[in-house]
Amino acid sequence: MPAALDDPFYYLHNFHTLLDWISERYHDLLDSEEVAFIEDFRALPRASQALLVRMVMRKGTLFRASKLNYEEIGDTREAALPLLTLGWVDAAAELDLIQLFGLLTLGEVDACFGKAPGRKAERLENLLADHDGRRTFANWFPASSDCVYAVDLMEICDRLRLMFFGNLYQDWSEFVLADLGIYQYEKVEIDASARGFRERADLDYYLRLHRWRERFEAGEALEQLLPELPLETHANPWLDARRRKLLFQVGQHCERCELLEAALGLYGLCDYPGARVRRIRVFERLEAHDDAFGLAQLANAAPESEEEQQHLTRILPRLRRKLGLPKEPPAGSATVQRIDLLLPQPPEPLSVEHAVLLHFHEDGAPVHYVENTLLNSLFGLLCWDAIFAALPGAFFHPFHNGPSDLLSPDFHARRAELFDACLAQLDSDAYQASIRRTFAAKQGLLSPFVYWGNLDETLLDQALTCLPAAQLKACFQRILADIKSNRAGLPDLIQFWPAERRYRLIEVKGPGDRLQDNQLRWLEFCAQHGIPVEVCYVQWVDA
Repeated sequence: MPAALDDPFYYLHNFHTLLDWISERYHDLLDSEEVAFIEDFRALPRASQALLVRMVMRKGTLFRASKLNYEEIGDTREAALPLLTLGWVDAAAELDLIQLFGLLTLGEVDACFGKAPGRKAERLENLLADHDGRRTFANWFPASSDCVYAVDLMEICDRLRLMFFGNLYQDWSEFVLADLGIYQYEKVEIDASARGFRERADLDYYLRLHRWRERFEAGEALEQLLPELPLETHANPWLDARRRKLLFQVGQHCERCELLEAALGLYGLCDYPGARVRRIRVFERLEAHDDAFGLAQLANAAPESEEEQQHLTRILPRLRRKLGLPKEPPAGSATVQRIDLLLPQPPEPLSVEHAVLLHFHEDGAPVHYVENTLLNSLFGLLCWDAIFAALPGAFFHPFHNGPSDLLSPDFHARRAELFDACLAQLDSDAYQASIRRTFAAKQGLLSPFVYWGNLDETLLDQALTCLPAAQLKACFQRILADIKSNRAGLPDLIQFWPAERRYRLIEVKGPGDRLQDNQLRWLEFCAQHGIPVEVCYVQWVDA
């Protein structure tokens, strides 16, 4: 067991680390309630602190005293007394029947309500009509000597967690996973002023977006939600990106629900990648073909990405047809070599990709299943220092697996000189030593690009032997141009001929499968840059 976990109060030390970090970096953002919580928490006996943290880190807000058994804490009922005095824990909270059933065993349900056939869920359904009120646990179950603690601090703890991580999807387990070595993070020098939220209003705005999304995902009616959707641009670019993404996703939902006018308005407001194409498609569905064509021409004059350009090559001819306009000559596309294979269907769970791998694999020409992992990993290893550069706002706590602005439009621009220096190594043999050095020094550290489980020394050696530096540079520049889209869609297999220092990429398609848009874009790119790539279509002999 790692030394950090040898101490039975490791989780309490982690909580103190979080509080100290927040007190140092966010002291001016804390409200009076949060300041009081931190001060009162630090003044508690250790056993009471530990019990509270144990409950906060568990799921839910209701806990039976008899289930809170921790050897390092000792008597948890005694440890709970200061928490009861502060009002942070309530031992007489009123519960409804659903909450009660979540705490009882089936035998205890029988003791409370009398024996009856059926599972707990069936018993609950049968009892709900006659028990729609709220009572304390003692009133529900007078025969029990147990009690239930209701923790009333989750909102404060969530806000503190949000300040620390800058999000609500990371939680207390990050500390433990790091202590255990399951997650290993790059150590970035984080300035004392570095933080995700600049002012209290930023924190409140994040929570406003989060609560709106929770209500939306819970299925609340759109007519109630849409008037509360934040439409105004936010001054914090990071928060505004979250707002624009939310508007785009709600627009997609409205489109699926046939609320086309609402979708049109949301797409027009959000300026999110893909929103302009969606807007054109909604105009088409509304049969507003002139509006669709005008917007499509504007987009075609300055496409936001390869993905948008690809959509426009399909949309514009269709709109020209509907408007009775003359055809334009189709744009030429590169030819990609095709392979047709007839193979015996492999036993489960062998995939079609592995069947093709086995078919082509030779001792002197090994084949690897790499999909998106190899080129991304080589890029991540070569550009490690640029990716993990300690720029303002990029890192603000120790548990980042990559910079917080990775998918921001200015990610590359903010680090242009650093990336130029990394990619310049591909103009000589320097890149090979650099990649190998990073591979050895950073082994196992989390990265948004490096797939350690798919990259061993054998594959690395073969790749560096066979992949030309100029082609690597072209691929890396394409990844940088649109990280969100271009990290995916790469061919499934790679075959090396190390003795000849050559290779080929193979995209595999099983019966009935077709090329996806991002795969088509990579195939086009490969063909344009002389990167050897083939598409292998497989049919099974039995079929």
